[in-house]
Amino acid sequence: MANKFNSGDSRTRSSVSIFIVAGLCCFFYLLGAWQRSGFGKGDSIALEMTKSGANCNILPNLNFETHHSGEAGIIDDSDSKVTVYKPCHPRYTDYTPCQDQRRAMTFPRENMIYRERHCPSQEEKLHCLIPASKGYVTPFPWPKSRDYVPYANAPYKSLTVEKAIQNWIQYEGNVFRFPGGGTQFPQGADKYIDQLASVIPIKNGTVRTALDTGCGVASWGAYLWKRNVIAMSFAPRDSHEAQVQFALERGVPAVIGVLGTIKLPYPSRAFDMAHCSRCLIPWGINDGLYMREVDRVLRPGGYWVLSGPPINWKVNYKAWKRPMDELQEEQRKIEEVAKLLCWEKKAEIGEIAIWQKSMDTDSCRAAQENSGAAFCKSEDADDVWYKKMEPCITRNDIANSDGVPGLKPFPERLYAVPPRIASGAVPGVSVDEYLEDNKLWKKHVNAYRKINRIIDSGRYRNIMDMNAGFGGFAAALQSPKLWVMNVVPTIADKNTLGVIYERGLIGIYHDWCEAFSTYPRTYDLIHANGVFSLYKDKCDFEDILLEMDRILRPEGAVIFRDEVDVLVKVKKMIGGMRWDSKMMDHEDGPLVPEKILVVVKQYWVGNSTSSH
Repeated sequence: MANKFNSGDSRTRSSVSIFIVAGLCCFFYLLGAWQRSGFGKGDSIALEMTKSGANCNILPNLNFETHHSGEAGIIDDSDSKVTVYKPCHPRYTDYTPCQDQRRAMTFPRENMIYRERHCPSQEEKLHCLIPASKGYVTPFPWPKSRDYVPYANAPYKSLTVEKAIQNWIQYEGNVFRFPGGGTQFPQGADKYIDQLASVIPIKNGTVRTALDTGCGVASWGAYLWKRNVIAMSFAPRDSHEAQVQFALERGVPAVIGVLGTIKLPYPSRAFDMAHCSRCLIPWGINDGLYMREVDRVLRPGGYWVLSGPPINWKVNYKAWKRPMDELQEEQRKIEEVAKLLCWEKKAEIGEIAIWQKSMDTDSCRAAQENSGAAFCKSEDADDVWYKKMEPCITRNDIANSDGVPGLKPFPERLYAVPPRIASGAVPGVSVDEYLEDNKLWKKHVNAYRKINRIIDSGRYRNIMDMNAGFGGFAAALQSPKLWVMNVVPTIADKNTLGVIYERGLIGIYHDWCEAFSTYPRTYDLIHANGVFSLYKDKCDFEDILLEMDRILRPEGAVIFRDEVDVLVKVKKMIGGMRWDSKMMDHEDGPLVPEKILVVVKQYWVGNSTSSH
């Protein structure tokens, strides 16, 4: 009798297991369907991924029910009502809270103060969902997106008129086409980059990270991508409508930003190359203040490219319609500051000038001290959030003592021990901890791939990691099909953004109590690891969630990883947003208090009464 009982019990458990697996497969099928339902999709890659759920690959111990209901019950007040967030007025379709045009005009214009970040007060914040424009569609997959952007996604034609002869952008039917031209490279970005590569070692992986100041529609960064160089592009939100929006629609890393009075939100010694192609930045003013800021973020041995005025002014002053003496003085100031910064001029090719920052920091400092140069007093060159620029030189104290290796070429540097960690420059972080972190994120990302099988398909191009740590998530995802904006919160326990750049990745400092410097609908996938635990006592979860919704594309996904009590609270709050969600266990099983919450944003546009 006992054997019969056990046999029946076994069959029952087997049936239940089959039922659960089948149910989970259906969920993942629907997860894919959510991400490509709605108007104007037809993404062939995405459709292929959802043709069949028969090969659904899931974790055997996945459990969608929390095993910590007692803890969660303390937070989840069943009597409280879920707040339902309504759509904002369609006029907010392209709302950028901290670079709002109307607010900007109330600030002084000198030194571009009015173009800097000016965020709304708590009372001014919108508590609604930013709508997509009518006819919004999923962007083309990379590399097609480099050259074509659907008109409905950024319906602004002003640049097609203003930059018509410069080959920036053309309007063709229902799409914008980007021929790859620019003010300084009318023959195309590829040929322009070839000119730079004749001086700068772009091919061998030495140059991996680049900064493009005043980037326009970021064609320089777009064409660097196939050469394995990733550029952080920025431009102000100005009269040329949607420059940064176009860049991100194309699938190129970019943020709204300006060289004004505040330090750039990047660590010191971060970039292998910095670039200005007729970016209209007055490099010589205020004792070369902006060149000094570029010097701060440029690593020793890095390159600075300046093309356009005043370079080669003797030939071009008539075409530029500027007085000879004015251009001559402008170039004199630039050359003077470059010498003070120990930048060696490597070449001048037509209107292109290329300098290289000295790697001999000791002799450079001696020369600077002899010239009476002022050095910055701040002991932390990476403490930059809302800090004023100063007319001083940042000390290039590379913690590169004897026996500490320098930067390796990319892609070796992706997993090599970064110099900042090898030298002990990041307090409290050992080499072993860094290596263990890499192993952990390889495991986590493998689990994500089983949860969402289209991560590597090309469906997601623009990805954000809201709390990036050492960049392990981005490193584990590394692919020519995608890029990751690694955000290091200003309140994070450890300042690791310099480590991220030494790995050949890019990122930015940010405080998630404020809006991010980007347009709405600019990220396909957002990863939020421990973000809400980090900000639990700092600002409202609602504000962070609404900001995530603003920057997430329709049918984009979010992966939350956090403690179960925090995620239960988050899950309840997003019940009032147009998101579909599912909670699941940690990949190591239901007894781990950390859980994963997967979310997909529904497709809807302005004036929609219902979502697809």
